[in-house]
Amino acid sequence: MNTQTYRNPVLNADWSDPDVIRVGDDFYLTVSTFTKVPGLPILHSRDLVNWTIIGHAYTRGHDDVRPGCGVWAPSLRHHDGRFWIFWGDPDVGVCWVSAEDPRGPWTEPHVVKPGLGLIDACPLWDDDGQAYLVHGWAKSRAGVNNRLTVNRMAPDGSAVLDEGTLVIDADLLPGYRTLEGPKLYKRDGAYWIFAPAGGVEQGWQSVFRAESVFGPYEDRIVLEQGGTDVNGPHQGGWVDTPSGEHWFMHFQDRGPFGRVVHLQPMAWGEDGWPVMGDGGEPVAEYRVPVPGGEPAAPATSDDFAGPALGLQWSWQANPVPSSWELRDGTLRLTCVPGPDDLRARPSVLGQRLPGEPCTVTTTLTLAGEGRAGLAVVGDTAAFVGLERTGDGKLVLTCGDLETVPVEGDGAVTIGARIDENALVTFLAGGRPIGAPFQATQGRWVGAVLGLFAAGDGTGEAIFEAFTVDIER
Repeated sequence: MNTQTYRNPVLNADWSDPDVIRVGDDFYLTVSTFTKVPGLPILHSRDLVNWTIIGHAYTRGHDDVRPGCGVWAPSLRHHDGRFWIFWGDPDVGVCWVSAEDPRGPWTEPHVVKPGLGLIDACPLWDDDGQAYLVHGWAKSRAGVNNRLTVNRMAPDGSAVLDEGTLVIDADLLPGYRTLEGPKLYKRDGAYWIFAPAGGVEQGWQSVFRAESVFGPYEDRIVLEQGGTDVNGPHQGGWVDTPSGEHWFMHFQDRGPFGRVVHLQPMAWGEDGWPVMGDGGEPVAEYRVPVPGGEPAAPATSDDFAGPALGLQWSWQANPVPSSWELRDGTLRLTCVPGPDDLRARPSVLGQRLPGEPCTVTTTLTLAGEGRAGLAVVGDTAAFVGLERTGDGKLVLTCGDLETVPVEGDGAVTIGARIDENALVTFLAGGRPIGAPFQATQGRWVGAVLGLFAAGDGTGEAIFEAFTVDIER
């Protein structure tokens, strides 16, 4: 690939349910984060291909791990000089935060429409000053799905102004199932809802058009797998460039690697409908939308030099604030009490598993009582690390492997190599240890690389630089 072309995916990790906007010459993107803390990362780009993380919009979390709850499919918009992110929390309702600067500070979440099962929300501020809100439904809480509802909304986002109108009942559309993730737009006087259907693994992208925001809507499938190897190409956002071109960013579900993000060219056909990709099928390679950009990617490695953790990190739930610190170029985690099951432990500090083969390393010292290490966590979990036994001896441990004594209190370099199938080979001192582990996806998320420390609160794990070497 050269600087004039790109290859999909442009974000090759679990950047789930993306939405994207342009403000001037800058592009911004956010994704769903469920119960990760912090959540709602804000990514920035100048060309839609090279992205960096610049902050987070949501710092509130739960004290316990709740897989699949929290922040579902957000919508990012810029209106009246402010950035807005709307999302549905299926156990709370439709929420939003806003900020003048995408780097923050962001407001505290505001619930604009309370209720169970309200998900995948998107606002529209119309030309006449009216505002609207569209959202989908989660059958697990509401008892229904496969339909979209539009509310009138106060222009300041304070509240919805009616009970809502069912604008699309996809049970009435042949072949449709699991219609969700709507994005509401207006173009040339018509209202457009971009929405995926068919499920994340095998679905497609549809577009709906109406002369009134309340319908009736016509539908058309505009992107599907076809003869490509891109399963389920759907759910994302439409964005234009300063030169007036149109593009669509969407995800593809890759199991343990999560929902990776693709970029498709998009044009408006002579009949007024959008055409995505290559005649409705995803492209593998294409020209860069805005030439001249500098290569960039979301951070992965972290030297722990501070003053804060790299923006790629998040906790599984609220950590105890006093249980970690950055000091002298190291990350120090207190060996805090909590569930032995890493999937249920709030104080696992994780980042997205890269979508390409990679090798991850860090150097660990364990002071005092406890255990700590490097983990891969999804629906299943495994780790390599150090543990202080009851007789005070330090041992190296990995899965079902018998523990290996470690001389003295010296530091040990631990790591993992993850191949193209997400098969994990743990490492100690640069050599394989234990049996290979097959990484698995979590609840609507990919697996994560995690650091943890567990115990009675008296021990401390000291991690030196965390390095991710991606094979390209």
